[in-house]
Amino acid sequence: MGKEEELAFADYLEVVNQQVLRMLQLCEYSVDMAACWCYIFGKCVKCCCLEKSILSILGKIMKKNIIHLALGSLAVSFWPLAAEAHFLELIPSTDIVGAGSARKVEMDLRFSHPMENGPAMEMAKPDQYFVVHGGEKQDLLPTLRPQKVDGKSAYTSTYSITTPGDYVFAVAPAPYWEPAEQKMIIHYTKVVVNGFGDESGWDEPVHFPVEIDPLVRPYGTWTGNVFRGMVKHNGKPVPLAEVEVEYLNTDKKVDIPADPFITQVIKADLFGVFTYAMPKAGWWGFAALVEGDSLMENPEGKKVDVELGGLTWIKCVDME
Repeated sequence: MGKEEELAFADYLEVVNQQVLRMLQLCEYSVDMAACWCYIFGKCVKCCCLEKSILSILGKIMKKNIIHLALGSLAVSFWPLAAEAHFLELIPSTDIVGAGSARKVEMDLRFSHPMENGPAMEMAKPDQYFVVHGGEKQDLLPTLRPQKVDGKSAYTSTYSITTPGDYVFAVAPAPYWEPAEQKMIIHYTKVVVNGFGDESGWDEPVHFPVEIDPLVRPYGTWTGNVFRGMVKHNGKPVPLAEVEVEYLNTDKKVDIPADPFITQVIKADLFGVFTYAMPKAGWWGFAALVEGDSLMENPEGKKVDVELGGLTWIKCVDME
Protein backbone atom coordinates (compact mmCIF):
# COMPACT_ATOMS: atom_id res chain seq x y z
CA MET A 1 0.00 0.00 0.00
CA GLY A 2 1.30 3.42 -0.96
CA LYS A 3 1.55 6.45 1.27
CA GLU A 4 -1.51 8.10 -0.30
CA GLU A 5 -3.65 5.02 0.28
CA GLU A 6 -2.52 4.82 3.90
CA LEU A 7 -3.48 8.45 4.44
CA ALA A 8 -6.84 7.91 2.75
CA PHE A 9 -7.51 4.90 4.93
CA ALA A 10 -6.62 6.89 8.04
CA ASP A 11 -9.10 9.57 6.97
CA TYR A 12 -11.85 6.96 6.62
CA LEU A 13 -11.06 5.55 10.05
CA GLU A 14 -11.44 9.02 11.53
CA VAL A 15 -14.81 9.42 9.81
CA VAL A 16 -15.96 6.08 11.23
CA ASN A 17 -14.78 7.09 14.70
CA GLN A 18 -16.73 10.32 14.53
CA GLN A 19 -19.85 8.51 13.32
CA VAL A 20 -19.60 6.04 16.17
CA LEU A 21 -19.08 8.74 18.77
CA ARG A 22 -22.02 10.73 17.44
CA MET A 23 -24.38 7.76 17.56
CA LEU A 24 -23.18 6.66 20.98
CA GLN A 25 -23.85 10.16 22.28
CA LEU A 26 -27.34 10.03 20.81
CA CYS A 27 -27.85 6.73 22.60
CA GLU A 28 -26.59 8.37 25.81
CA TYR A 29 -23.56 6.12 26.12
CA SER A 30 -20.35 7.51 27.58
CA VAL A 31 -17.34 5.45 26.55
CA ASP A 32 -13.87 6.22 25.32
CA MET A 33 -12.69 5.82 21.74
CA ALA A 34 -11.28 2.34 22.24
CA ALA A 35 -14.57 1.16 23.67
CA CYS A 36 -16.44 2.52 20.66
CA TRP A 37 -14.80 -0.03 18.39
CA CYS A 38 -15.96 -2.81 20.69
CA TYR A 39 -19.53 -1.54 20.65
CA ILE A 40 -20.07 -0.86 16.94
CA PHE A 41 -21.80 -4.15 16.22
CA GLY A 42 -22.49 -5.04 19.84
CA LYS A 43 -25.36 -4.08 22.05
CA CYS A 44 -24.90 -0.37 21.42
CA VAL A 45 -26.01 -0.73 17.80
CA LYS A 46 -29.60 0.33 18.32
CA CYS A 47 -29.86 2.57 15.26
CA CYS A 48 -29.69 1.04 11.79
CA CYS A 49 -28.32 4.31 10.40
CA LEU A 50 -25.08 3.68 12.28
CA GLU A 51 -24.63 0.32 10.61
CA LYS A 52 -25.52 1.75 7.20
CA SER A 53 -23.13 4.66 7.55
CA ILE A 54 -20.26 2.35 8.44
CA LEU A 55 -21.08 -0.04 5.62
CA SER A 56 -21.20 2.91 3.27
CA ILE A 57 -17.74 3.97 4.35
CA LEU A 58 -16.45 0.43 3.95
CA GLY A 59 -17.94 0.41 0.45
CA LYS A 60 -15.92 3.50 -0.41
CA ILE A 61 -12.81 1.85 0.96
CA MET A 62 -13.44 -1.15 -1.31
CA LYS A 63 -13.67 1.16 -4.31
CA LYS A 64 -10.29 2.59 -3.35
CA ASN A 65 -8.84 -0.95 -3.58
CA ILE A 66 -7.62 -0.96 -0.02
CA ILE A 67 -10.07 -3.54 1.30
CA HIS A 68 -7.19 -5.94 1.98
CA LEU A 69 -6.06 -3.65 4.78
CA ALA A 70 -9.61 -3.05 5.95
CA LEU A 71 -10.21 -6.76 6.30
CA GLY A 72 -6.99 -7.16 8.24
CA SER A 73 -7.60 -4.40 10.74
CA LEU A 74 -11.38 -4.01 10.84
CA ALA A 75 -12.73 -7.55 10.66
CA VAL A 76 -11.61 -8.38 14.17
CA SER A 77 -13.04 -5.15 15.54
CA PHE A 78 -16.32 -5.07 13.60
CA TRP A 79 -17.59 -8.58 13.10
CA PRO A 80 -18.24 -10.04 16.56
CA LEU A 81 -21.92 -9.37 15.85
CA ALA A 82 -23.12 -10.23 19.31
CA ALA A 83 -21.45 -10.54 22.66
CA GLU A 84 -21.04 -14.09 23.90
CA ALA A 85 -23.25 -15.06 26.80
CA HIS A 86 -21.40 -15.65 30.05
CA PHE A 87 -22.73 -18.16 32.56
CA LEU A 88 -21.52 -18.94 36.03
CA GLU A 89 -21.79 -22.72 36.17
CA LEU A 90 -22.76 -24.18 39.54
CA ILE A 91 -23.20 -27.87 38.73
CA PRO A 92 -23.67 -30.61 41.35
CA SER A 93 -22.73 -34.23 40.72
CA THR A 94 -26.43 -35.03 41.29
CA ASP A 95 -29.58 -33.03 41.93
CA ILE A 96 -31.33 -35.81 43.87
CA VAL A 97 -29.87 -37.75 46.81
CA GLY A 98 -31.84 -40.85 47.78
CA ALA A 99 -31.53 -43.48 50.47
CA GLY A 100 -29.53 -45.77 48.24
CA SER A 101 -27.29 -43.14 46.62
CA ALA A 102 -24.08 -41.42 47.61
CA ARG A 103 -24.66 -38.65 50.11
CA LYS A 104 -21.64 -36.59 49.11
CA VAL A 105 -22.35 -34.03 46.41
CA GLU A 106 -19.44 -32.67 44.38
CA MET A 107 -19.97 -29.10 43.19
CA ASP A 108 -18.23 -27.63 40.14
CA LEU A 109 -17.95 -23.83 39.93
CA ARG A 110 -16.62 -22.10 36.83
CA PHE A 111 -17.30 -19.02 34.68
CA SER A 112 -17.69 -20.15 31.11
CA HIS A 113 -19.75 -20.51 27.92
CA PRO A 114 -21.73 -23.72 28.51
CA MET A 115 -23.20 -24.36 25.06
CA GLU A 116 -19.78 -23.97 23.44
CA ASN A 117 -18.11 -26.01 26.20
CA GLY A 118 -15.82 -23.09 26.99
CA PRO A 119 -13.48 -21.43 26.97
CA ALA A 120 -13.55 -20.77 30.68
CA MET A 121 -12.83 -17.30 32.04
CA GLU A 122 -10.87 -16.30 35.10
CA MET A 123 -13.00 -16.61 38.23
CA ALA A 124 -11.85 -14.87 41.39
CA LYS A 125 -12.76 -16.35 44.73
CA PRO A 126 -16.51 -15.74 45.27
CA ASP A 127 -17.70 -13.13 47.72
CA GLN A 128 -20.25 -15.63 49.03
CA TYR A 129 -20.85 -19.35 48.67
CA PHE A 130 -23.46 -20.95 50.91
CA VAL A 131 -26.28 -23.45 51.19
CA VAL A 132 -29.76 -22.90 52.64
CA HIS A 133 -31.55 -25.91 54.18
CA GLY A 134 -34.49 -25.90 56.54
CA GLY A 135 -34.33 -22.12 56.77
CA GLU A 136 -30.72 -22.21 57.96
CA LYS A 137 -27.86 -20.66 55.97
CA GLN A 138 -24.43 -22.29 56.09
CA ASP A 139 -21.27 -20.62 54.82
CA LEU A 140 -19.40 -22.89 52.40
CA LEU A 141 -16.56 -20.58 51.37
CA PRO A 142 -14.04 -22.58 53.45
CA THR A 143 -14.95 -25.72 51.45
CA LEU A 144 -13.88 -24.29 48.09
CA ARG A 145 -10.89 -25.94 46.45
CA PRO A 146 -9.15 -24.20 43.53
CA GLN A 147 -8.88 -25.93 40.18
CA LYS A 148 -7.80 -24.95 36.67
CA VAL A 149 -10.15 -25.09 33.67
CA ASP A 150 -8.69 -24.05 30.33
CA GLY A 151 -5.87 -22.51 32.34
CA LYS A 152 -8.30 -20.29 34.28
CA SER A 153 -9.18 -20.30 37.97
CA ALA A 154 -12.27 -22.29 38.96
CA TYR A 155 -13.40 -24.19 42.06
CA THR A 156 -14.78 -27.43 43.40
CA SER A 157 -16.49 -28.21 46.67
CA THR A 158 -17.84 -31.26 48.49
CA TYR A 159 -20.95 -31.27 50.67
CA SER A 160 -22.68 -34.13 52.49
CA ILE A 161 -26.48 -34.38 52.40
CA THR A 162 -27.43 -35.70 55.82
CA THR A 163 -31.10 -34.85 56.44
CA PRO A 164 -34.25 -34.74 54.27
CA GLY A 165 -35.28 -31.57 52.46
CA ASP A 166 -34.14 -29.27 49.70
CA TYR A 167 -30.66 -27.77 49.72
CA VAL A 168 -30.31 -24.47 47.83
CA PHE A 169 -26.67 -23.89 46.92
CA ALA A 170 -25.87 -20.30 45.99
CA VAL A 171 -22.85 -18.25 44.95
CA ALA A 172 -22.31 -14.50 44.78
CA PRO A 173 -19.20 -14.09 42.62
CA ALA A 174 -16.64 -11.34 42.72
CA PRO A 175 -17.29 -8.77 39.94
CA TYR A 176 -15.81 -9.73 36.56
CA TRP A 177 -14.48 -7.09 34.15
CA GLU A 178 -15.51 -7.76 30.54
CA PRO A 179 -13.44 -5.43 28.33
CA ALA A 180 -15.27 -6.42 25.14
CA GLU A 181 -18.55 -5.14 26.58
CA GLN A 182 -17.00 -2.41 28.74
CA LYS A 183 -18.92 -3.49 31.82
CA MET A 184 -18.57 -5.30 35.12
CA ILE A 185 -20.50 -8.55 35.40
CA ILE A 186 -21.96 -10.09 38.57
CA HIS A 187 -24.04 -13.24 38.07
CA TYR A 188 -25.72 -14.49 41.24
CA THR A 189 -26.26 -18.22 40.80
CA LYS A 190 -28.10 -21.03 42.54
CA VAL A 191 -29.01 -24.69 42.14
CA VAL A 192 -31.23 -26.99 44.21
CA VAL A 193 -30.38 -30.50 45.40
CA ASN A 194 -33.14 -32.61 46.95
CA GLY A 195 -32.42 -34.85 49.92
CA PHE A 196 -34.30 -38.08 50.60
CA GLY A 197 -37.60 -37.15 48.98
CA ASP A 198 -38.64 -34.29 51.26
CA GLU A 199 -39.63 -31.66 48.71
CA SER A 200 -39.56 -28.57 50.89
CA GLY A 201 -37.55 -25.40 50.41
CA TRP A 202 -36.97 -25.32 46.64
CA ASP A 203 -39.19 -22.25 46.19
CA GLU A 204 -37.63 -20.20 49.00
CA PRO A 205 -35.56 -17.20 47.78
CA VAL A 206 -31.99 -16.60 48.93
CA HIS A 207 -32.50 -12.83 48.62
CA PHE A 208 -29.86 -12.02 46.03
CA PRO A 209 -30.11 -8.59 44.32
CA VAL A 210 -31.26 -10.40 41.18
CA GLU A 211 -32.86 -13.82 41.44
CA ILE A 212 -35.07 -16.26 39.57
CA ASP A 213 -37.80 -17.62 41.82
CA PRO A 214 -38.76 -21.05 40.45
CA LEU A 215 -42.45 -21.61 39.78
CA VAL A 216 -41.76 -25.23 38.83
CA ARG A 217 -39.92 -27.63 41.13
CA PRO A 218 -36.33 -27.46 39.78
CA TYR A 219 -35.50 -31.16 40.00
CA GLY A 220 -37.16 -34.45 39.02
CA THR A 221 -37.83 -32.93 35.60
CA TRP A 222 -38.43 -34.88 32.38
CA THR A 223 -37.04 -33.86 29.02
CA GLY A 224 -39.65 -31.69 27.32
CA ASN A 225 -41.06 -30.33 30.58
CA VAL A 226 -41.29 -26.57 30.84
CA PHE A 227 -39.48 -24.50 33.43
CA ARG A 228 -41.21 -21.36 34.67
CA GLY A 229 -39.61 -18.72 36.81
CA MET A 230 -40.17 -15.19 38.05
CA VAL A 231 -37.36 -12.66 37.63
CA LYS A 232 -36.92 -10.37 40.63
CA HIS A 233 -34.65 -7.39 41.21
CA ASN A 234 -34.36 -6.18 44.79
CA GLY A 235 -37.29 -8.43 45.64
CA LYS A 236 -39.67 -7.04 43.00
CA PRO A 237 -40.74 -8.68 39.71
CA VAL A 238 -39.04 -7.32 36.57
CA PRO A 239 -41.53 -6.81 33.71
CA LEU A 240 -40.25 -7.92 30.30
CA ALA A 241 -36.94 -9.08 31.76
CA GLU A 242 -34.54 -10.62 29.26
CA VAL A 243 -33.60 -14.22 30.03
CA GLU A 244 -30.78 -16.09 28.29
CA VAL A 245 -30.86 -19.87 28.19
CA GLU A 246 -27.99 -22.24 27.43
CA TYR A 247 -27.48 -25.99 27.48
CA LEU A 248 -24.42 -27.42 29.22
CA ASN A 249 -22.95 -28.99 26.12
CA THR A 250 -20.38 -31.25 27.77
CA ASP A 251 -17.83 -32.64 25.30
CA LYS A 252 -19.66 -30.72 22.55
CA LYS A 253 -22.08 -33.58 21.95
CA VAL A 254 -24.59 -31.18 20.41
CA ASP A 255 -23.65 -29.64 17.05
CA ILE A 256 -24.36 -25.91 16.75
CA PRO A 257 -25.71 -25.15 13.25
CA ALA A 258 -25.48 -21.36 13.59
CA ASP A 259 -24.64 -18.75 16.23
CA PRO A 260 -28.27 -17.96 17.21
CA PHE A 261 -28.59 -21.55 18.45
CA ILE A 262 -25.91 -20.99 21.11
CA THR A 263 -28.00 -18.82 23.42
CA GLN A 264 -31.77 -18.91 23.48
CA VAL A 265 -33.26 -15.52 24.36
CA ILE A 266 -36.74 -15.09 25.82
CA LYS A 267 -38.67 -12.24 27.41
CA ALA A 268 -40.58 -12.43 30.66
CA ASP A 269 -44.15 -11.18 30.73
CA LEU A 270 -45.39 -8.06 32.52
CA PHE A 271 -45.20 -9.93 35.82
CA GLY A 272 -41.60 -11.02 35.31
CA VAL A 273 -42.61 -14.62 34.57
CA PHE A 274 -41.00 -16.62 31.76
CA THR A 275 -41.48 -20.15 30.40
CA TYR A 276 -39.09 -22.42 28.51
CA ALA A 277 -39.41 -26.06 27.39
CA MET A 278 -36.15 -27.99 27.74
CA PRO A 279 -35.74 -30.13 24.60
CA LYS A 280 -32.78 -32.29 25.64
CA ALA A 281 -31.67 -34.20 28.71
CA GLY A 282 -28.96 -32.57 30.77
CA TRP A 283 -28.30 -29.31 32.58
CA TRP A 284 -29.92 -26.06 31.47
CA GLY A 285 -28.86 -22.62 32.66
CA PHE A 286 -31.27 -19.68 32.90
CA ALA A 287 -29.79 -16.19 33.25
CA ALA A 288 -32.01 -13.17 33.92
CA LEU A 289 -30.08 -9.99 33.14
CA VAL A 290 -30.72 -6.47 34.45
CA GLU A 291 -28.70 -3.26 34.59
CA GLY A 292 -27.04 -2.46 37.90
CA ASP A 293 -28.39 0.38 40.01
CA SER A 294 -25.06 2.21 40.05
CA LEU A 295 -21.73 2.36 38.27
CA MET A 296 -18.69 0.41 39.44
CA GLU A 297 -14.97 0.94 39.02
CA ASN A 298 -13.22 -1.33 36.53
CA PRO A 299 -9.63 -2.53 37.08
CA GLU A 300 -8.38 0.74 35.55
CA GLY A 301 -10.35 2.83 38.01
CA LYS A 302 -12.96 4.04 35.50
CA LYS A 303 -16.65 4.14 36.39
CA VAL A 304 -18.49 1.67 34.14
CA ASP A 305 -21.88 0.01 33.80
CA VAL A 306 -22.72 -3.15 35.71
CA GLU A 307 -24.61 -6.18 34.43
CA LEU A 308 -26.40 -8.07 37.19
CA GLY A 309 -27.59 -11.58 36.53
CA GLY A 310 -29.78 -13.99 38.41
CA LEU A 311 -28.96 -17.55 37.31
CA THR A 312 -30.40 -20.94 38.10
CA TRP A 313 -29.58 -24.41 36.81
CA ILE A 314 -32.10 -27.18 36.07
CA LYS A 315 -31.48 -30.79 35.08
CA CYS A 316 -33.94 -32.79 33.00
CA VAL A 317 -33.86 -36.54 32.31
CA ASP A 318 -35.12 -38.64 29.39
CA MET A 319 -38.20 -40.75 30.02
CA GLU A 320 -37.33 -44.35 29.17
